[in-house]
Amino acid sequence: MKQLIIITGASSGMGAEFARQLADEYTKKKESAEFWLIARTEANLEKIASDVRRDGITVRLFPMDVKGMEGVRKLAMHLGVESEVGDYTISVLVNNAGFGTYGPFEDTNMLREIEMIDVNCSALTGICGICLPHMHEGSRIINVASLASFLPLGNFAVYGATKAYVLSFTLALRAEVKDKGINVTALCPGPVSTNFANVASNGKRTEVRHGKSAQKTVAHCLKCSRKGKAMAIWAFKWKFKAFMSRFVGKYAGARFTYLYCKRPH
Repeated sequence: MKQLIIITGASSGMGAEFARQLADEYTKKKESAEFWLIARTEANLEKIASDVRRDGITVRLFPMDVKGMEGVRKLAMHLGVESEVGDYTISVLVNNAGFGTYGPFEDTNMLREIEMIDVNCSALTGICGICLPHMHEGSRIINVASLASFLPLGNFAVYGATKAYVLSFTLALRAEVKDKGINVTALCPGPVSTNFANVASNGKRTEVRHGKSAQKTVAHCLKCSRKGKAMAIWAFKWKFKAFMSRFVGKYAGARFTYLYCKRPH
């Protein structure tokens, strides 16, 4: 039976790393698989595909926007077409697509904030829903949350809220599918060296400050996923902040970050 590996937001950053490292994982296991790489920019997907293709690994590109229900319907349509071709199982699903916006809520573009909810929350939820019926014992889901999941953040209000949703949903889903042998892991990274800041600041901050390695973050996440862990938090600094967040009042955290963690917007 054909094994599918589905990765959203696969054209750059951590999504591209997930594609490369999962291809390495399946090559080492000497298992064949078909990788579905999903992102909006086809040219960028083509570059990543050249790193992923190898003996036993085939790649299909889906240059599409997964935003909201329309994105979920598109992917569901592709899965439906695949069902007509032959039997398959989804062995790994990585919900990596997402973005953030910097700045106080009243100063941000409202349509952009709603789009963020559609991508970070609605699409992730819907994609989990349409993929689960095709998963089996041993299948894995990785949902990319954030260190921002643990406390409300001023100047980052909607993004933090979406990632809190992702973490909550992921842990609940994990509890529900545990008896089926399906593992669900939430990746909760702090700053990672990707294009995130450039998008979130609308070009005013080109690099993530104090960003950690995307390669090491993803490698640790995949290790946690293989071991069946609920959360993946790589750097010690991130683990410390996640632990200490339980001792900080939610409003106090939001007020402090609003006053002292200004972000260009």
